[in-house]
Amino acid sequence: MYVRRLIAVAGFVASLSLGVSACTATGAGATSECDVQGCTVTFDRGVDAKISVLGVDAELAAVEGNVVTLKVAGQDVTVPMGSTESAQGLDLTVREITQEKVVVQLSTGL
Repeated sequence: MYVRRLIAVAGFVASLSLGVSACTATGAGATSECDVQGCTVTFDRGVDAKISVLGVDAELAAVEGNVVTLKVAGQDVTVPMGSTESAQGLDLTVREITQEKVVVQLSTGL
C-alpha cells in the first residue's frame, strides 16, 4: 500500500512540474480539486461518500457536531473542525462542515 501511495504522489508531483496546475476527481458522493498544496475534498453528507485521492481511499464515516470521522485507507481518523490529524502519510484538515457537505484538505507535506 505504501509503494502504491508513493507512486501516486510521485506521479502527481511530476504532473505538476509539467505545467498541470490543478486536477479534479470525483467519487461516490465526493469531489476533489488538487493543486500543488494538496487536495481539497468535498464530501456530500447523507450518502455513502468516498473518493480515491493521492493514492489512498478516503471516506466520510461520521459527523458529530464539529468533529468529523474519516476512514483513510481503512484507518479511522477523528478530526475536529479546524484541526489537523495525520493518517497514511497525509495531513487531514477539516475546513468546513455544513448540513449538506464536509470539506477536508489533504496534503502530503511535500
